[in-house]
Amino acid sequence: MAETIPIAADFLEAGSSGTAVVLVHSSVSGARQWRRLMDDLAGRFRVRAINLFGYGETPPWPGDRTQTLDDQAALVEAAAPEGPVCLVGHSFGGSVAMKAAARLGPRAAKLVLLETNPFYLLDQAGRTTAFAEAWALRDTIKKHGGLGDWEAAAAIFADYWGGAGTWGNTPAERRAAFAEALKPNFFEWDAVMGETTPAAEWAGLLPRDTLLVCDPETVPPIREIDAILRDANPAWGHAEVAGAGHMAPLTRPDLINPIVAGFLGG
Repeated sequence: MAETIPIAADFLEAGSSGTAVVLVHSSVSGARQWRRLMDDLAGRFRVRAINLFGYGETPPWPGDRTQTLDDQAALVEAAAPEGPVCLVGHSFGGSVAMKAAARLGPRAAKLVLLETNPFYLLDQAGRTTAFAEAWALRDTIKKHGGLGDWEAAAAIFADYWGGAGTWGNTPAERRAAFAEALKPNFFEWDAVMGETTPAAEWAGLLPRDTLLVCDPETVPPIREIDAILRDANPAWGHAEVAGAGHMAPLTRPDLINPIVAGFLGG
């Protein structure tokens, strides 16, 4: 296991009894993306929504070495209460949740992956077109972020994940905040592209009670990752939410939250 940085993560809490649930946010969002889901789960679970590196009060990534998924997963593991833990991760948070579940081992009771993004699996599986699409987005963030032009990076990032016109429809007063919140993503690409665990190996590392959630009309890289993981372990659960989009945990919690709550409580 790679050496990790001993940093305590900032997190939000709700609920005081029941099985522990740790929520891992997507890029740009932070723990606050889970406010509504936390309210939905608080009556039955002890919920912690973690802030990854650079979000909330968790320190930013220091940048003196390449970030790994194990670094992010160590934050999740350290913030998880003792005993069995259920994990829920969205997009980059899904990749982190996968690694955290592997670190937790038998303590990881259930896992929900909402359009998880381990893009490196596309390269391993020879899905060259989808991998090239993801790599192009990575290059865009690295190029503009490296130049300090975060507004240009944010415009492309927002339109890719939210659909064409998303940035144009974003109020001017919110654009600066979005661009600022995108900065941790510069390092998150290193973490997700630098992972090497094969899909078949994940089948033995993740809980038997794992649920994959995906919009069948989502962007091609995510759609193909979903297919790779389903092939790796056909016994995992799978839920399709047609038309919800990649950002559904934020934009359509009315569709996503009942699926998550039902699986965790089932």
